[in-house]
Amino acid sequence: MPDAISEPATAPLTPTHRPQPGRSPYVRLLSTPGALAFTLGNLLARLPMGMFSVSAVIMIAGARGSYALAGAVTATGMAATAVVAPWTARLVDRYGQARTAVPATAVAVCGSLALLLCVHYGAPDWTLFAAYAATATTPNTGGMSRARWAHLLKGDPAALHTANSFEQAVDELCFMLGPVLAAFLCGSLFPEAGTLIGAVLLITGVLVFAAQRATEPPTHGRTATKSPLRARGMPVLLASFLATGAVFGSMEVVTLAFADEGGHKAAAGAVLALQAAGSGVAGLVYGAVRPAGPAARRHPWCVAAMTVLLALPLLAALTGSLLVVAGALLVAGMATAPTMVTGMTLVQARTPEGQLNEGMTLAVTGLLGGIACGAAAGGSAVERLGPTAGYAVPAAASACALVLALIGYVRSDVRDRT
Repeated sequence: MPDAISEPATAPLTPTHRPQPGRSPYVRLLSTPGALAFTLGNLLARLPMGMFSVSAVIMIAGARGSYALAGAVTATGMAATAVVAPWTARLVDRYGQARTAVPATAVAVCGSLALLLCVHYGAPDWTLFAAYAATATTPNTGGMSRARWAHLLKGDPAALHTANSFEQAVDELCFMLGPVLAAFLCGSLFPEAGTLIGAVLLITGVLVFAAQRATEPPTHGRTATKSPLRARGMPVLLASFLATGAVFGSMEVVTLAFADEGGHKAAAGAVLALQAAGSGVAGLVYGAVRPAGPAARRHPWCVAAMTVLLALPLLAALTGSLLVVAGALLVAGMATAPTMVTGMTLVQARTPEGQLNEGMTLAVTGLLGGIACGAAAGGSAVERLGPTAGYAVPAAASACALVLALIGYVRSDVRDRT
């Protein structure tokens, strides 16, 4: 059995371990015993999440000459992940992060390598779908990291808010750098390089992360508690994550089309990276301040801010300038991280004890489903109305998220009063 799933040499840390005073909330956060080690491992494991789909598209389209096939394969993988990921997370809650994440990652890496070999040696198209579907067992490494923070910082909501903000900034960093790194590797080395190096980073990061047994949350075994889907307040919250995912998916497709129409297709990646950069910086700033009021009250305000700011790209597109749109996306992205941080805080609060990984994975699954729906809606709008009008799709999706957030808040307020 690998060292990563052996028994810890030292007694596990308890939630009473608190970060000591430091120069900033993030210094205090990472001074928590064992935090830096599992954070670095998780960073290695999370970076490939932004690499795999781009690498697969470049690899398949280059070898088979069909972007339609490449898109269909990656969409199949996303659909498989939406089905499998919650079950993987349930096993993580039941048997522990190390005992579940390592073999699940091994299966996913085998799927990535199988895809690489099938593409390289010209295997039938159906094998590409089967191989990429196998990568759906990839564990939600971001969720596992958040679960560790929730365990270590139990009873300290201010520190947990900083931790959630930090994790959101890491998400943005990985999804900003991942596609750029994948495109560079596939273009400068060989078409399969992005998939190959992504697989190596994933298994290495998960092994390093899983080896940090002292910070791993305790398991709860089998539980008779109802599914997180049935927990109070969760259905409408997950629906808001679905709408938020539609914002991301539609924004990416519409921006690519807008850049392509203006003859600046090569700059589209950098423009989208600005949105992620704005979100990452805002997340770090948001995590450094102590939020006022409960998360249930803050959530509609954050979504409202996101809805207002998402009108900026639509207005900027009317100028026809990609540079103006880039600036608008940078500003619009600044409301994304606070919305996600507050939403994840609510997921943690509403998920039944012992099912935290499953609850957070359901939120991520909602985002993935929304991204797929948003991409389809954005593409349809671009074809029918043009890229400029297409920016109305993410604005409308954000408005839907706001309505759902308000419904969730009103329901929770009514329950609190009764």
